[in-house]
Amino acid sequence: MIFKAVGDGRPYPEHGLSARDWANMPPRPVRLDELVTTKKQLDLDTLLAEDSTFYGDLFPHAVLWHGDMYLEDGLHRAVRAALENRQAIHVRILDLDALRPS
Repeated sequence: MIFKAVGDGRPYPEHGLSARDWANMPPRPVRLDELVTTKKQLDLDTLLAEDSTFYGDLFPHAVLWHGDMYLEDGLHRAVRAALENRQAIHVRILDLDALRPS
């Protein structure tokens, strides 16, 4: 299994981050098998496109929620990394668990 799980949708609350907010978070390495996807389907054209990140962030976005790390954006980059036999990718992570009142 490439990912920890394949999900369908975002189980965490809306966070309202803008592209600029994400860009201010430093990326850090994450193992692919720690990620839960939020999409079940993959667009092969996007996966194989050479310029798939031309208009977006170079790093995928993930949200840490209830101890699980959900891949919100960047599924194609993560699958491409797996096809290249890489076990980890650099990801920008929003830790909603740390922002939640205890």
